[in-house]
Amino acid sequence: MTNYNIIQKIEELSMNALPSIQTILLDGWILRYSNGYAKRANSVNPLYSSTENVAKKIKNVEQIYQKKQLPVIFKLTSNVFPHDLDNILENAQYDRVGLTSVQILTLDNIQQVPSRAYITFQDKLSDEWFMVFCKFNHIDKSAQTIIKTMLTNIIPKVCYVMLLNDNNETVACGIGVLEEDYIGLFDIVTNEKYRRKGFGELLITSILNWGKSNGANYAYLQVVNDNNPARNLYQKLGLKKPINIGIELKGD
Repeated sequence: MTNYNIIQKIEELSMNALPSIQTILLDGWILRYSNGYAKRANSVNPLYSSTENVAKKIKNVEQIYQKKQLPVIFKLTSNVFPHDLDNILENAQYDRVGLTSVQILTLDNIQQVPSRAYITFQDKLSDEWFMVFCKFNHIDKSAQTIIKTMLTNIIPKVCYVMLLNDNNETVACGIGVLEEDYIGLFDIVTNEKYRRKGFGELLITSILNWGKSNGANYAYLQVVNDNNPARNLYQKLGLKKPINIGIELKGD
C-alpha cells in the first residue's frame, strides 16, 4: 500500500472511530459537526478529489459552519485536494492552529500485560466508564450528552478500557476501536495524581493486546505534536515514525 493510500485509510478509520453528530459530503470534502466538541469532529476533511472552484467552495463551507455558529477548521493531510489547499487557506487569512502526528505500529512483537494488572474491557459504553472518562478529562455536564451520543454511535468493534490499582481505584481509561485489521487508540487518559508511574503504558499495551487477539495487525493513533509526554510514551512503545503530519487551519 502506498503512503497516499495509508494516509487515506487512516483518515477514514479515524472518522469512523469518532463519528460526528452530522456529516455532509461536499465535492470530495467531508464536513463534520458535533456541536463544537472536539476539533476533529467539527472540521473539514478535504480527503477526496474535487472538481468545483475552490474559492467558491470555501465560501460555501464558511456559510454552512456560520449557520451552525461554529468556527471553520480544516484538517489537512499531505494528500489534500487541491494539493496547495494550505497555501490557498493561508492566503484567505486562515491561521495554523495545530500540528498532529499520525503514527502506525505493527503488532508483531507487542509485549504481554503483566498478570498483576487489573484491567476491565467493555464492548458497550457504561455509565461507570463514562463517569471516569469525564472526570479525568474535566468534561463539564454541558458537553457530556454530545460526547455520549458520539461514543454510542461508533459502528466498528470497540472496547472501553479501565485500569485499576491495588486499591481498586481507576487510574487510567481509554478506547480501542477495531476496524478491518487496524486498532485505533483514542482518548487515552491517566488520573493526574497517578501520571508518570507507568499506568499509561500499561493501558495502551492492554488495548494493543486486545486488538491483536481480535484480529488486528496494526495500531494507529494521532497525537498533537507539542504533547511531548505522550509522544515519548508512544515512542517507547514502538510508534516512532509518523506516516503523516496533519495541519489544522482555522478561520475567523
